[in-house]
Amino acid sequence: MDSALYVGTLEHRRFRPRRHVFTYDVGMAFLDIDRLPELCSISRWLSYDRWNWASFDNRDHLGDPKRPLRERLAADAAAAGIGLPDGPIFLLTNLRYLGYCFNPVSYYYCHDRAGELQTILAEVHNTWKELHTYWMPPALAEPGRSFSWRFPKKFHVSPFASMDCDYRFSFGRPADRLGVHVSMWERGDFFFDATMRLERRAWSHTELVSFLTRFPWHTAKVISAIHWEAFRLWLKRVPVFTHPKKLAARPPVS
Repeated sequence: MDSALYVGTLEHRRFRPRRHVFTYDVGMAFLDIDRLPELCSISRWLSYDRWNWASFDNRDHLGDPKRPLRERLAADAAAAGIGLPDGPIFLLTNLRYLGYCFNPVSYYYCHDRAGELQTILAEVHNTWKELHTYWMPPALAEPGRSFSWRFPKKFHVSPFASMDCDYRFSFGRPADRLGVHVSMWERGDFFFDATMRLERRAWSHTELVSFLTRFPWHTAKVISAIHWEAFRLWLKRVPVFTHPKKLAARPPVS
């Protein structure tokens, strides 16, 4: 398995209390975390930890950016009571464009030394500049579903979804095509899913130039789309849920 670029579509479908569906083109990098400086040297338009048209910046991911990413992952896994596999780890993520990055969710595909996919990490960011990690090891996978996990929501992301929700993350093995499917239930009732369908492109200067031409400032598009779709949901009078931290900070009612 090699590093790559992936291009395709992301579809969101909300079924209640109002139907709301949209699809956007997306492009993401799939990077061997142990070769990041080398991978970022393939083109004059791509840099590692410095400004460029596109760049990988350690500040955009979990932990102390001065430490190697594998060390930060190992520490976060240990805090969650999980052992990090000791084989290749590939990160599916948005790059930083012209100094700006926003990653709603990045995925780490963690393999053992034999190259078998063992554990997946979802690194989730919200628009309040907060981060949460969901570790998905083999022991927690759904019975009969090797790469599917269901667990309670622990982190406030959208103001149009309560904290009383469950997620199911389902993955395909990274290959010429890559798929990720996320479903949500609120108090046991299914109401939302998101499906990402991607096709692989080589990690090369030529493909990168084509990729940047197609997605010249992708993360600005991502954050703009988030706010546009939130506005549409607000117009549809979908209920809004206050951030739990704001609720906790409110004085008690006497």
